[in-house]
Amino acid sequence: MKCPFCSCEDSKVIDSRPTDESERIRRRRECTACGKRFTTYEVIESVPLMVIKKDRSRESFDRQKLFNSLRRACDKRAVSVAQLEAIVDDIELTLHNSMDREVPTDRIGELAMDRLKQVDEVSYVRFASVYREFKDIHTFMDELAKLLRERE
Repeated sequence: MKCPFCSCEDSKVIDSRPTDESERIRRRRECTACGKRFTTYEVIESVPLMVIKKDRSRESFDRQKLFNSLRRACDKRAVSVAQLEAIVDDIELTLHNSMDREVPTDRIGELAMDRLKQVDEVSYVRFASVYREFKDIHTFMDELAKLLRERE
């Protein structure tokens, strides 16, 4: 950290503490050259998560959009809002922990289907039918057969 008084690039931290909102760290520093003290603030840099859509366009990740699509799949099913929020939280955390700043929609869809399959199989099939764009009854039946094989 460059000293604002003498421009020396060497300083030592004397005191660190979070700010009132706990969103920043306040650091008291002392310049090793001139001995003067100054304050710096450290902030976490947030990098937005970008979604690569099927048409190759990009948009910011929208957790509400994911929540709404899961809610539609769970309509009239015994899946609580808290369960849906937990699924969205888990998916968002998984995406952020992957360290990829750009994520294709198919990755998000697969994560959503994996979570839904554990919560409610009917909701899973509903979501999969839209996500995988089932064209006819045969593709729908293939997905059901796959689900039944996994259960056994």
